[in-house]
Amino acid sequence: MSAAFAYIYRYSVPFLEPMTVKGHRMNDREGIVLALQSENGEHRAYGEIAPLPGLHRESLEAAERQIVETLAMQGGHHKTLVTEGLFPSVRLGLEMAVLNLEALVSGTCPFAPSETQPLPKVPLNALLFGRPASVMQRAEEYIERGYRTFKLKVTPELMADAVESTTRLHQKYGSSITIRLDANQSMALDDAVHFAKALPPRSVSYIEEPLQQPRDIGEFHARTGVRSALDETLWQNPALLHTLPRRALRALVLKPNCLGGIAAVLNLARHATENRLEAVFSSAFESGISVAFYARMAAATAGTPVACGLDTYRYLKDNLLHSPFDATNGEFDSDKLYPEAQRVNLTNLTLSSIWTL
Repeated sequence: MSAAFAYIYRYSVPFLEPMTVKGHRMNDREGIVLALQSENGEHRAYGEIAPLPGLHRESLEAAERQIVETLAMQGGHHKTLVTEGLFPSVRLGLEMAVLNLEALVSGTCPFAPSETQPLPKVPLNALLFGRPASVMQRAEEYIERGYRTFKLKVTPELMADAVESTTRLHQKYGSSITIRLDANQSMALDDAVHFAKALPPRSVSYIEEPLQQPRDIGEFHARTGVRSALDETLWQNPALLHTLPRRALRALVLKPNCLGGIAAVLNLARHATENRLEAVFSSAFESGISVAFYARMAAATAGTPVACGLDTYRYLKDNLLHSPFDATNGEFDSDKLYPEAQRVNLTNLTLSSIWTL
């Protein structure tokens, strides 16, 4: 690691409206920003460590203790960075900062493939939730901004609303848009089958994590013809990916800060390509530091554009950067966005500790 100094910052950014993730209601998104600086002070790069309550097992406090312990071991003669055994969010944030610093020092962009150039544009899916009238209003606003892919949240209590919203979207926009559903492992098999059969035929691309027991996804597909996407299963039970019927799947949803490091993310992206699955990069309501990094990963690993779940930045009041960024026509320009994400607005952060490496 070429860094000589490390800085740990804490942040707390309000959501535009309260968010609930697996029963955890949040008014603010909290996290850690790790800054690595070269010895001459010429280069400074950032990574983000941001476990999300309800999604990660590690708390923010546990994550900070672990990154402090890791940096403490970097002093003296211990210059080899060891990331094995770290929490997924900590490992990803540390590797992100290291890779970003190496990119600054070398003057090259990370993940530059040897055979093809990264896709300059990364399309996004817009997140939809709420009652049908609200869903339709949000969808219309997003369509005016250029979005053509939408992800609708589904809960067992509001399955009828999800059916109605999907039906209305499909009737109004037809094949001009792509609809994805996300059930967050909330449905029993029979309930999921009943729900899927109530949807208009061929109205959805996939249902993300439809079942409480993901091992039944093959049977779910056999009974409904609806394909699934894996998200939580990829880190909760990674071996299941290789036992489920290929025809039952359409996509892998890649949340880098849950998957345990950059190599693991790239391996899954490669698996998706080799098996003709979509690799849908997704953020966990992280700041612009992570969103831009993930957009760069998506651009470099996708052979064809796949709409990614990186639109979550819209739900935060601040992206921690000097320059607010936005999607143009429902797309990110990764070449432009990536360097902007290294211009972090330190006035929005609270310095926690400084380390000499």
